[in-house]
Amino acid sequence: MKIRPVACFALVVAVLAAGIPLFAHHGSAAYDMTKEVVLKQAMVTKVLWANPHTLLTFDVKDDKGNVEHWAGETGSLNSLYLAGWTRNSVTPGDMITVYIYRAKVGAKVGIVTKVVLADGSTLYGPFGRQQVDGQFVAPSKK
Repeated sequence: MKIRPVACFALVVAVLAAGIPLFAHHGSAAYDMTKEVVLKQAMVTKVLWANPHTLLTFDVKDDKGNVEHWAGETGSLNSLYLAGWTRNSVTPGDMITVYIYRAKVGAKVGIVTKVVLADGSTLYGPFGRQQVDGQFVAPSKK
């Protein structure tokens, strides 16, 4: 009689444990993580400081001089803070260079790996943080 409740409990735990990956956050699945795109002379139009991801929107001119509107996903507020970002690091009107993994479907959206500011300083995103001796470090001046 005691074996049945224990077996039922073990079965419930096994089913729940097998289902945990279904609830995980897989934000990079929609992006081509094999090819980083560099967008130079990007004009920041908006910064949305929010969880789970801070968003940057910016305009970039294509080869023909036409303006393209882009959106880049960065990390959470806490991860950006730990990587050296502040709310004033990137503001609308700033001219930046954006390194980004673009969406697989070709949309002008992606995951920002790093941002190079006009003064040459670099801010790292969730998939591009600078590491020194295996530890993530705050951005440094070039």
